[in-house]
Amino acid sequence: MKLDALQRAIGHRFSRIELLEQALTHRSFGSPHNERLEFLGDSVLNCVTAVALFGRFSELREGDMSRLRANLVRQETLHRLADGLKLGDYLHLGEGELKSGGHRRPSILADALEAIFAAVFLDAGFETAKAVIDRLYEASIASLDPARALKDPKTALQEWLQGKRMPLPRYSLADTRGEAHQQEFEVECEVAGLGLKTRGIGVSRRAAEQQSAQRALELLPKQ
Repeated sequence: MKLDALQRAIGHRFSRIELLEQALTHRSFGSPHNERLEFLGDSVLNCVTAVALFGRFSELREGDMSRLRANLVRQETLHRLADGLKLGDYLHLGEGELKSGGHRRPSILADALEAIFAAVFLDAGFETAKAVIDRLYEASIASLDPARALKDPKTALQEWLQGKRMPLPRYSLADTRGEAHQQEFEVECEVAGLGLKTRGIGVSRRAAEQQSAQRALELLPKQ
């Protein structure tokens, strides 16, 4: 069955497989599509990440926890997790979206992942959805450094390099895809002092730069 591998990657086997199918269906393909599930999944994700942060960072104030949560649930993070699940291989997209590379578009992948969280919640309840989200986010939460994460990725990367007296990163536009009203940008971040090159994708050049910087941050030496 085509969805077996995805269910294994998610960590949940659906009793109502139609919920997973709907979560993977973009509105360009037809109905029922995943927009309502995305709405519900966003709320489930926010609740689960709030619980995780509350338990892990007992010293943080409400405002700081809110900013950390925003960092975890933003499109760039969801897109990275969706990429890890190879979610684009399973999406149901209309012909136009297929031709324009919709299976790689960060917003579509992020929305589909949120919809999957809702599908798990409806299929098996909150605790099961929580377990799925906790597992997918385990590495992200374990590696959180509040001092770094409370800054935007470009600022955090620049300050880290300045602290090590290393050259600042260079950002270059690697590719632009899609129609003028729905463009997608791919930016490369080069950290010459460490031999690092990472790429980010976003609906604006700035968003793509931030994602490439975030990926570079995740590869920095821990010391």
